[in-house]
Amino acid sequence: MTSTTRIPDQQLAVDLAADAGRLLVELRTSGPTGRELGALGDRRANALLLERLGAERPEDSVLSEESRDDLARVDADRVWIIDPVDGTREYGLGDRPDWAVHVALWERDGDPARARLTASAVALPALGVVLGTDDDEVYAAPTGNHGVSGGGLLEPRSGSRPRIVLSASRPPAFADAVAEAVGGDLTPLGSAGAKTAAVVRGEADAYIHAGGQYQWDSAAPAGVALARGFVALRVDGSPLEYNVADTYLPDVVVCRPDLADDILGAIAPEL
Repeated sequence: MTSTTRIPDQQLAVDLAADAGRLLVELRTSGPTGRELGALGDRRANALLLERLGAERPEDSVLSEESRDDLARVDADRVWIIDPVDGTREYGLGDRPDWAVHVALWERDGDPARARLTASAVALPALGVVLGTDDDEVYAAPTGNHGVSGGGLLEPRSGSRPRIVLSASRPPAFADAVAEAVGGDLTPLGSAGAKTAAVVRGEADAYIHAGGQYQWDSAAPAGVALARGFVALRVDGSPLEYNVADTYLPDVVVCRPDLADDILGAIAPEL
């Protein structure tokens, strides 16, 4: 009889994010561009993740941006929350590094201080990097290094002022107040995963967002940030909650712990 060993959840999250990232980088060389490439990447990466989860964790539920939401997950004890391409627009442009793949596991008996996220991985495929819940980065470049740029998401800092990353197209109304409160500079960047990764990697000090996000946008990034000692919560200071029936989770703050009080204090009068 042949025995099989179940891969730990965290390793599975990293492996899935890395494999989906490799697929997406390879697709960038296949011809489609723009929205066509984005749609193709969404479909293909989602199919890969669902197939692998079905094989590796057939008993678990899945919440994916690219699949119909089965509300039976709300009563499940283990739910994988995935975003096959976070930042589809940036991915479709072909030369942007600020997009990501998100894979997270929510467990009912998980630690509430970590939003019950027990495994999390954020891949930055254009950089050939996967961030997990420890302090290491896994290098996960595709065969031939197609499209892998290396380096960072942002240009090196020009000074010591805190850097606050936010959406270029939907900056929160309180952005200027936050920047003034911490004496920092506002820097636009692409996907939620990329912005959180910039904070985790030390390229930025805070990420603020309000409006237009869902559970899959922040689950894996929040899981990685919380596990590494960063703050991740709602803009009103309340905890992030996952695997609730309503998938809409519109706002998030991810930051260094020493900046949290100033950031939340600047936001509060704007709510």
